[in-house]
Amino acid sequence: MNRLNGKVALVTGAGRGIGEATARKLAAEGAKVAVVDIDETNARRVASSIDPSGHNSLGLACDISDYAAVMQMVEQVMAKFGHIDILVNNAGITSDSLFHKMSLEQWQRVIDVNLTGTFNVCRAVVPYMQKQQSGRIVNVSSVSAYGNPGQANYAASKAGIIGLTKSLAKELGRYNITVNTIEPGLTATDMIKTIPGHILEEKVKKIPLGRPGQPEDQANVICFLASDEASFITGVELQVCGGSLIN
Repeated sequence: MNRLNGKVALVTGAGRGIGEATARKLAAEGAKVAVVDIDETNARRVASSIDPSGHNSLGLACDISDYAAVMQMVEQVMAKFGHIDILVNNAGITSDSLFHKMSLEQWQRVIDVNLTGTFNVCRAVVPYMQKQQSGRIVNVSSVSAYGNPGQANYAASKAGIIGLTKSLAKELGRYNITVNTIEPGLTATDMIKTIPGHILEEKVKKIPLGRPGQPEDQANVICFLASDEASFITGVELQVCGGSLIN
């Protein structure tokens, strides 16, 4: 029996990478999935490949940094499926630069999408979960939350997600809503294609398991946290990084 039969999941940044793998995994486990991405073509492509009939999937474009757009998107999901049981906040961007060269625009855009965007989607979805007295929220942070040269903006946004997750876990537990975060390490998505080869090689050498993660590695953990098997887990940081953070 599929673990998520009868559940509805909303996944942001689901047009590619970890988000796409997560949308596919949740659907394979029986969930109906709203595939949300800033790129409408990719959102619809993934949704259509999950269920060509469109009964069990929905592809929507949304800039999560725009609260009004997020509210409209969530209303569309509710209109189609009637409830939202699982929220995966995966959407995120980078705009790397050494700190002394980082512009205010670079800083603000990354914070707006990664941190404020996560707040926006939670703010729009949580009231529905409170009303139904149940829900699973999984926020995607990063091992970069602990600091990474050239990523002050990204690290700050991802560290903020950890704090947001823990606060929500404490507030929402009484509604039977769990809130957890995963912290992916180096993962084979489009993001790592911008890393010069020699630097990428050095990063891989520091991973005890000797390889980058795959999007499916992250999706499997997200699916577990979204399932009833994780019903007594909330407020945790789960590092899915091949051991790269071992001291």
